[in-house]
Parts: sequence; C-alpha cells; structure tokens
Amino acid sequence: MSIQDPQRGPVADPLAQAFVAFAVECGVLRFGEFKTKAGRMSPYFFNAGLFDDGAKLLRLAEFYAQRLIASGIEFDMVFGPAYKGIPLGATLAVELARRGRNVPFAYNRKETKDHGEGGTLVGAPLKGRVLVVDDVMSAGTAARESIAIIGAAGAAPHAVCIALDRQEMATENGHDVPYSAVQYVRNTLGLQVCAIATLSDLMQYLQDGGHATSAADHQRVLAYRQRYGVDPG
Repeated sequence: MSIQDPQRGPVADPLAQAFVAFAVECGVLRFGEFKTKAGRMSPYFFNAGLFDDGAKLLRLAEFYAQRLIASGIEFDMVFGPAYKGIPLGATLAVELARRGRNVPFAYNRKETKDHGEGGTLVGAPLKGRVLVVDDVMSAGTAARESIAIIGAAGAAPHAVCIALDRQEMATENGHDVPYSAVQYVRNTLGLQVCAIATLSDLMQYLQDGGHATSAADHQRVLAYRQRYGVDPG
C-alpha cells in the first residue's frame, strides 16, 4: 500500500518495501514467466511455501503482525485455511502472543478425520470475530470456503490478512471481471482485508531498482499491470 503525502502525492510505504525486499531475497518473489490459476502468463510469482525455515517464518510473522496492528482491525481469534494458511496463521498467533496479545488459533483439514476427535477443524473452537490469514488472494475461492466453515461453526468471519494483494482482475466462470479478488471479498462478502504489500508496492520496488531485479522486470510487470490491473480504490 502507499502513503499519501498532501505535498508530493503517494510515497513509498516502508513496511511494504521492506517486505517486498525480504520476499525477493528469500526467493519467494521471483521474476520470469509463470502461469497463474487464471491461465495468465505472469511476469512474477509469489510462493509463500519458500518461507521455509524458522528465521524466515519469524520475520514473516513480524510483517503480518505489524501490518495487522497498523490496520486497526479488531478480531477475537485467528484461522488458517488449509494448506498454506495453517503455518501462516500459527506463526502470526505466536508473534501476537510475543507482543502481549494471546489469541486462540484454529485451522481446517481438507480431509475429514473419522477417528480421534474427528471432523475437519483443529485447534480452538471457532467463535467470535474470526481473522483469516493466507498468502495471496487469486479468485476469492479460499476466502469463500473459509467463510462457509466459520459460519457453519457459529462464528463470524470478520477479516482477512494476506501477504500480497496482486491488484489484478479476478475471474468468474473463466472470464475476467473488472474487480480484484480483494475487492470482491471486501465489497461483496463484507470482510475487512489488509495486505502487507500490494502490486503498487512491488512496482515501486522495481522502479527504484530493487535488489536482484532489472529494468526489464519493471517493464514486464508494468505491461502486465496495464493489461490486468484494477483501480485499487
């Protein structure tokens, strides 16, 4: 996200810029040619599965917690949707506890367990205002699934916190639509959404000649944004 200066207009968000740099340095954010779920050829790819050791997860949790606290979003517990959301939600809950806010955490299985405690939910009972934690939002499908799970348990799906908002058109029935998945979740499903960084922040990083990037990377991402980007407003 960007910060608005009344004199100079949008200026870089330090937290977002630090996160983009961290993701590039970890190899989580890569540049090249990658096929998205929507079938588009994207010049960049964000793979949160490559936050793959304790030090990276610790730093990632700090970014999530800082952005979440700054957002002012209120919530009663954290939910990590299977699969990538499970470690993300867990590490956020640990970091919040380290900062003095201990909140319950739960996650779901994709397969129903027919022994032991059974069911698909693990962890604290879902109740109150639930914060969903995930990596990116492509079509809002995972958010809809989480909303259904949380609602069925009698709790209130309240907000979503993600690492990267791609700020590009979502797809419905194979067709591009003039809004992003984040905008759909916020405006249609009624959940608050906060992201550590956005495509605008990535563009700023590339424009400033960030580590391990090139002018060609900037031009390719810019062209992709011009074709598939949405107004972030």
